[in-house]
Amino acid sequence: MSLQVFTAVTGAAWESELVGALDRDDHGVTVVRRCVDVAELLAAAATGTGQAALLSAELRRLDGAAVARLTAAGVAVVGLVEPGDEAASERLRQMGVARVLPADAEPEVIARALREAVGGAPGAGRELADPRAALPTLGVPPEPAGQGAVRGRVIAVWGPTGAPGRTTVAVALADEAARLGTSSLLVDADVYGGVVAQVLGLLDESPGIAAAARQAGSGILDVGSLARLAWAVHPRLRVLTGLARADRWPELRPQALLSVLAEARHLAQLTVVDCAFCVEEDEELSFDTAAPRRNGATLTVLEEADEVLCVSGADPVALQRTVRALGELREVLPEVEPFVVVNQVRRGPVPGDPRREIAAAVERFSGRPVRSFLPADRRATDAALAAGRTLAEVAPGSGLRTALRALAAELAGLPDPSARRRTGRR
Repeated sequence: MSLQVFTAVTGAAWESELVGALDRDDHGVTVVRRCVDVAELLAAAATGTGQAALLSAELRRLDGAAVARLTAAGVAVVGLVEPGDEAASERLRQMGVARVLPADAEPEVIARALREAVGGAPGAGRELADPRAALPTLGVPPEPAGQGAVRGRVIAVWGPTGAPGRTTVAVALADEAARLGTSSLLVDADVYGGVVAQVLGLLDESPGIAAAARQAGSGILDVGSLARLAWAVHPRLRVLTGLARADRWPELRPQALLSVLAEARHLAQLTVVDCAFCVEEDEELSFDTAAPRRNGATLTVLEEADEVLCVSGADPVALQRTVRALGELREVLPEVEPFVVVNQVRRGPVPGDPRREIAAAVERFSGRPVRSFLPADRRATDAALAAGRTLAEVAPGSGLRTALRALAAELAGLPDPSARRRTGRR
């Protein structure tokens, strides 16, 4: 059976010749529609009459969101670029096009690439009206050219609603890892209320994450541009500030954020992402179009991260929210295995030994052990917030700072610095 293909290579002098060559029976490919722009290509994909799309890098208004919608609709994508145009090839790959060929490739080579793309594409069954069509097909992101040997880790800091201290933990982990000698990038990806810039006393009129997402969507984001968009707080710590207003959440498209994380892995050894709390896919109840998905950014980070920290408060209400949030995450992303960090641990809200009681309750009702306990230190956190500085700067001897430093060392794969100090005193 012949492979049904859409083309969108308008403006190229070789288009007619290529389409004619592909349409021959011996290649096993039939061009069912020649599209003039992205809108027509997406409309054609929605009909379900094609299995693959052949498009050029010069196609106007082509971006990562359009490629993600084609993939989600069950249409495999192959890109064509002018021979020798490495910049265009990299741009297409950053948009999510895995197979890119020079335009002067033989018709049989292009036809084979189309068949291979269809064979390796996820199963069809998601129409463009499906809410999941706005989410990218996740996996190992494309490696920037010439940097395949360098790949940092991504840590997602997530947790239930109710201000359990996600931002405090994320900021401290990135800062402490940097102070231990690990180059770090702190990313504020909270689509409901990112406050990393305020916590660190940075200007947030021009959010770095939105600018990075725009460049990623256009396929022009690289390590250098990401470094320029991030604040250099100190030599080993950069910060990509979040959205200044919550109503700007449509700017964080999942496919673009996936590209941002891919570049972040090459900019820093450790990337810490402060995530929003919500993971539900409630958009299924709202629209019959492939509209932006507010929680898509959070789901993308959680699925792409090497490790996910679930930050919980230490009182009964916060613990109940944590158990429910872990259950919701298990339903939405069953392959993600978060570990629990209990913040604000103190005597009073929980009778008896709070650590023992909390650990037993969390493991009993969620099936997950508590990996780390962080003591409550309101005086230190208030001082840091008032000054717009980190815990290490305003309260270096705080027990909270010591616990966060140990956790940062563990995540960065370094020895526990407090253990070294204890050994030195003997």
